[in-house]
Amino acid sequence: MRRWLIALLLLGVSPAFAQQSAPVIAFDSVPNPLRLPSNIYFGEVTGISLNSKGHVFVLSRGNTSGPAYAAAATQLLEFDAKGQFIREIGKNLYAWSFGHTVKVDASDNIWVTDKGSDMVIKFDPEGRVAMVFGRKQEASDEDTAPLKHPKPPLPPEDGRFRQVTDVAWDKAGDTFISDGYINSRVAKVDKDGNWLKSWGDPGKEAGQFNTPHSIATDANDNVYVADRGNRRIQVFDKDGKFNSCASSPSTSRCRTTRAPRSARFPMRP
Repeated sequence: MRRWLIALLLLGVSPAFAQQSAPVIAFDSVPNPLRLPSNIYFGEVTGISLNSKGHVFVLSRGNTSGPAYAAAATQLLEFDAKGQFIREIGKNLYAWSFGHTVKVDASDNIWVTDKGSDMVIKFDPEGRVAMVFGRKQEASDEDTAPLKHPKPPLPPEDGRFRQVTDVAWDKAGDTFISDGYINSRVAKVDKDGNWLKSWGDPGKEAGQFNTPHSIATDANDNVYVADRGNRRIQVFDKDGKFNSCASSPSTSRCRTTRAPRSARFPMRP
């Protein structure tokens, strides 16, 4: 009976699926790998990153303050390579509102994107604020309120963000910022923090975005943007020129974005 059941299941699997074999990734299960002090708790963890020493940086929507709805929730915690708590970085920082991602660059600077404050913060390895990008609404402003999603969308502004999501860097140290839940673009600033350019607008065509949610670069300075609302990954060069696109085989979300075969996936090492 069991053999017949297995045979029927195999017959029902599509040929393309049957040819795929997922690799087995070995791992060790370590209970409670990060040890918190007795008076600190994780909230909703939205990002984890490592520095060159193996220290773990955790971005948590914890230490909330304010009303039950729309409370400020961002906490950056550092642990050593053995999981022992070291410190909280940026406690009570003006930019903290609703943390989204944490990344560590090649020089061990720590970068945080905060979706709630529309700000990107760069900390040096000692935990001091080195750069600030963007600006949140002032608490004293009469019209301060959650950002809206007007249709058609408002045009983006140089130097400001609307629910920013992530950062990445090229070999020159320039920074790429995915922006975001309201804006539909990638911004680029140089290693000194000077605004260089941005590209992208709302839509489904090549170079357009619907919630650019994450961003990464490779050794050749290609820029990979997770275009979440369009269910695809778009690839650009460091100047924003579209190269290629990848999406699920079950969708057609890259059919209008074909690139020369040499520029398509898989990703290059």
